[in-house]
Amino acid sequence: MPENASPLLTAWSNFYVMTGSAAAALTGLMFVVITLVTGREGARSQDGISTFSTPTVMHFAAVLLTSAVLCAPWHVLWPAELSVAIIGVYGVGYVLRILLRARNLSGYTADFEDWTWYLALPFLAYCAVAAGAIGLHFVPGKAFFAIGFGVVFLIFIGIRNAWDVVTFLAIRGPSP
Repeated sequence: MPENASPLLTAWSNFYVMTGSAAAALTGLMFVVITLVTGREGARSQDGISTFSTPTVMHFAAVLLTSAVLCAPWHVLWPAELSVAIIGVYGVGYVLRILLRARNLSGYTADFEDWTWYLALPFLAYCAVAAGAIGLHFVPGKAFFAIGFGVVFLIFIGIRNAWDVVTFLAIRGPSP
């Protein structure tokens, strides 16, 4: 492991500034959407929000936090490794918690597409982040690509899932 982490982090700084900014903006848009939806009559299904909308915000927040950690001017890499590993492992646990929520939904039955986009793909993305964080200790050059993949994948998953929630509410409307 290099004594000075700055050269490794500097090479990725533009990437993480971009992904962090995108995640922050998309989180803000989710707040706007949820605010607009809660104004509709019958739009207060806590099950649906905690199973579908809240995880999307959490994915964006995980990207924002990971990007912030990796933009910090660390002198050694291990604090960044530990921080990103915690984010990845927490994300894996969070997706497993969402799995339990999705299985117990009362007003909606998740289909194959929901299981894929809301559970399986975020699980893989968080695994990539966690594995990349562990890999930073051994092969930092390659590990940054694994973390970068996980981060970008979470953004695209979040965009797709946000669109899915919005179109569901616009077309079918929420269950009373």
